[in-house]
Amino acid sequence: MGKKTLVAYFSASGVTEKVAKDLAEVASADLHEIKPAQRYTDADLDWHDKNSRSSVEMADKKSRPAITDKLSNMADYQTVYVGFPIWWYTCPTIINTFLESYDFSGKTVIPFATSGGSTIDKAYHDLKATYPKINFKSAKLLNRATKKDLEAFCGK
Repeated sequence: MGKKTLVAYFSASGVTEKVAKDLAEVASADLHEIKPAQRYTDADLDWHDKNSRSSVEMADKKSRPAITDKLSNMADYQTVYVGFPIWWYTCPTIINTFLESYDFSGKTVIPFATSGGSTIDKAYHDLKATYPKINFKSAKLLNRATKKDLEAFCGK
């Protein structure tokens, strides 16, 4: 049996979702949405409000928002692309929930993100520091990525 690839993503507004779907198609990968148990509302995502749900979660490094629809077959995957929007220059805390929900031993994890203005650098360094046992491959910001960009990203 060949080594399977997964594109797992969290998207609060649909931007990361579009890139994830395109990447899964280009990479011939399975697709999995990282779904919060409680969906984010527009008010939850108001980063100008220090009391909004996203602001409170991002201020608490121990925050682990609950997720639904957990994968039962993570062991089947060799390569896992993990996509997310950049929040506060890093990945949303729900990505920590996802990474802590599975055993990534022997897998390659490749982060990708979308952002309105930030780079992925801090998110990538934060992930590597928080999860030193996970084999992370270089991360990439995929704003407005074309099919050609995605092919280059996944080595096709």
